[in-house]
Amino acid sequence: MEACKGLLLVLVLMVMQGRESEGQLAENFYSFTCPNVEFIVKQAVSTKLSQTPITIPATLRLFFHDCFVEGCDASVMIASANGDAEKDSTDNLSLAGDGFDTVIKAKQAVEALCPGVVSCADILALAARDCVVLAGGTAFSVELGRRDGLVSQASRVTGNLPEPNFNLDQLNTMFAKHNLSQTDVVALSGAHTIGFSHCGRFSDRLYNFSSNSPVDPSLDPGYAKQLMGACPINADPVVNLDPETPDTFDNAYYRNLVAGKGLLSSDQVLFSDSASQPTVIDFANNPGNFNGAFITAMRKLGRVGVKTGDQGEIRKDCTTFNS
Repeated sequence: MEACKGLLLVLVLMVMQGRESEGQLAENFYSFTCPNVEFIVKQAVSTKLSQTPITIPATLRLFFHDCFVEGCDASVMIASANGDAEKDSTDNLSLAGDGFDTVIKAKQAVEALCPGVVSCADILALAARDCVVLAGGTAFSVELGRRDGLVSQASRVTGNLPEPNFNLDQLNTMFAKHNLSQTDVVALSGAHTIGFSHCGRFSDRLYNFSSNSPVDPSLDPGYAKQLMGACPINADPVVNLDPETPDTFDNAYYRNLVAGKGLLSSDQVLFSDSASQPTVIDFANNPGNFNGAFITAMRKLGRVGVKTGDQGEIRKDCTTFNS
C-alpha cells in the first residue's frame, strides 16, 4: 500500500513538472514548489499599503506598463546604471517608486521561503490583483507560471503605451495588438477609479483645447472650474483620477464619465464615442457587470507576451538580470 502511495506521488510530480516544462500558465503552478506564495505576497502588499496608499494605484499601473512592453515579464523592474532600461523611458518616468518597492519587498519575502522558484513577473501579477481586492474590488484567481524577461530597453517603450489624448480607434488598435477587445479597453480603463494624474497630462483640456473653445466642451463646467483651481497654468501637481471615491475600487469611474467628469481625454472619449458609450453606461449602472468584465480583462492582460517553460529566467533580484 505504501509503495502504491509512493508511486502515485511520483506520477503526480512528473505531471506537474511536465506541465511546467510545457510552459502553460496555471492557477496552481506553485502548489508543490511554493504553496504559500499567494499568502506571502498578499502580506507584503498589505504591509506596504499600511505605509502608503499610493501602493495600490502604483502597483496596478506598473503591471499594465510591464505587460504592454515586452509582455508580462517584469522587464519594467530592471534598473540600469546607464539609465537605458525600460523604466527609464520618458513614458515610464512617472511610475511611482512605491509600485516598484511593493514588488521588491514581496519578492524578498518569497525568496526567504522559496528561493529561486517564483518569478518577479508572477509576483507583480499577484500584487496587482491583491491591490484591487485591498481597495474594495472583487477577488479573482491569477494564472501563474510566467518567467522573467531578458530584455529591458527604454528605446522599446515609445509607441507601445496609450497616450492621454488617444481616441477610441487609437485605444482599440493598441489593445488589439495584445488580443484585448474594446470591452477590455473600457473595463481596464476602470482602474482609473483609483490613483492620480499630473496636471500636465490633461491641462490642454482646460486652457488650450481648440481655437473655438479653450475648455474641452465634454468636461462638466463645474468640474472644469474645480480642475483649474487645482491646476494653475504652468503648474504640475497631481489630481485624483476619480473625484468621487478616489481610494475605492468601484464603478464610480463610469458614473463620472456619464457626468462629464473623466479626467483624461482618453477617459472621457469612452463615453463621448457612440461605439463604447453603451458599455460605459452598463458599467455605470451595473457594478457586477463591470467587476466581471474587469476580471476577464485582467486575466487576458496577464497572458500578454508571457515567457514560460525554458524561456527567460527566474530572477533572484527583480531589479537585475541573473547574469
